[in-house]
Amino acid sequence: MNLDFVAGKTFETIDPRTGETIARVSEGDKEDIDLAVGAARRAFDHGPWPRLPGAARAKIMHKFADLIDQHIEELATLDTLNAGKLFSWGKAVDIPSVANTLRYFAGAADKIHGQVLKMSRELHAYTLLEPIGVVGLIIPWNFPSTMFFVKVSPALAAGCTMVVKPAEQTPLSALFYAHLAKEAGIPDGVINVVSGYGPTAGAALTSHMNVDKVSFTGSTEVGRKVMQAAAASNLKTVSLELGGKSPLLIFDDADIDQAADLALLGVMHNKGEVCVAGSRVLVQEAIYDEFVKTLVEKAKEWVVGDPFHPNSRVGPQVDKKQYEKVMSYIEHGKREGATLLTGGKPAAKKGYYIEPTVFTDVTDDMMIVKDEIFGPVMVLMKFKTMEDGIRAANNTRYGLAAGIVTKSLDTANTVSRSIRAGVIWINCYFAFDNDCPFGGYKSSGFGRDEGMVGLQKYLQVKSVVTPLYNSPWQ
Repeated sequence: MNLDFVAGKTFETIDPRTGETIARVSEGDKEDIDLAVGAARRAFDHGPWPRLPGAARAKIMHKFADLIDQHIEELATLDTLNAGKLFSWGKAVDIPSVANTLRYFAGAADKIHGQVLKMSRELHAYTLLEPIGVVGLIIPWNFPSTMFFVKVSPALAAGCTMVVKPAEQTPLSALFYAHLAKEAGIPDGVINVVSGYGPTAGAALTSHMNVDKVSFTGSTEVGRKVMQAAAASNLKTVSLELGGKSPLLIFDDADIDQAADLALLGVMHNKGEVCVAGSRVLVQEAIYDEFVKTLVEKAKEWVVGDPFHPNSRVGPQVDKKQYEKVMSYIEHGKREGATLLTGGKPAAKKGYYIEPTVFTDVTDDMMIVKDEIFGPVMVLMKFKTMEDGIRAANNTRYGLAAGIVTKSLDTANTVSRSIRAGVIWINCYFAFDNDCPFGGYKSSGFGRDEGMVGLQKYLQVKSVVTPLYNSPWQ
């Protein structure tokens, strides 16, 4: 639950539609993290949550999900005000989906078990799956509700207790979820939400000697710091879901209208603030010119505006810093010689709105091709053969996701097995599901969220062995 913070400091949380202050939020620091970790440790070592039958934990998790369903409007409003996310999408998709994530993992809570082992000697052995302990969960600002429950849900199902550090840009919905957790009957100390800054509260959490695991979603740069802190403290386990520069490969047999729609969805959805954004669009040269014409026309449909307006498809970047970062990359692209096909300018006099932007005539050494921009910026590139496309797709330090658009099953199979990325979408994009593991290769991190794999990282395997005397069987 949200604690009374020691120093009494607060910080502003901003509405990206206007740049104005929504509210002041308690600013947690090292002392507050100590208190929260202490509460989580007591709840784990002595409290009921890890000791409840899985079915009992599941019942409370279902009640938590039901309370979220009862507050969809308020929660969607908070994420729109705080993160600039589309209100219509939050009501229809994001918030209902987080309730379903809770229900999915609630269904697993009473199915956590080990195995009986066939030993080669006169021994009886089995494994136990036990909760890993106190976990630190660090949430990004681009999907504040979704990522809260991608991490909290499996940790709850496993029987862990936790300290959640939401992004300083978007703390509001996390604080409301802490309130709903209390109402649902989750015992004190199981979920502790501490709002604050990464270099203070986040650093204290990752280096804390009483935290058994950290799960972090954010930039690759900060992910390295999380690993260093874990190694320098108590060698806590770490899972990281980091940056991406994902390719979308469009082959010459593709339906061009479908391909253009997927390409725009892949980088304009959520104003491009998506770790798996398909920001490198690779088009086979035979259809390139026709594809570009179709893309430019369809880009006009991506209306930039107030995320509360039902016609808006692109809201504001999350804050001034992110807005300036995206605009800086656009200027870099121009200076480096890329051709600006469409967009590239601020889309409003007030707030942090940017036009959907598409560059062509790019080269592999350009910053806009290499770096994760995290905004509505696409780079278009040509390729000749399948092999050329695969090489271009893999020519990145990242490996989070990729998309393939083709009518050929052979092409889809070959390319999906050749790209080094954690998820491959064929003739679709952003096809997430609670049962589908998600995570990265290379500098996009390690560990998986979602699916039963996402539950396993919150569990420890313990082996129990006893001798067998005079057994008629071996």
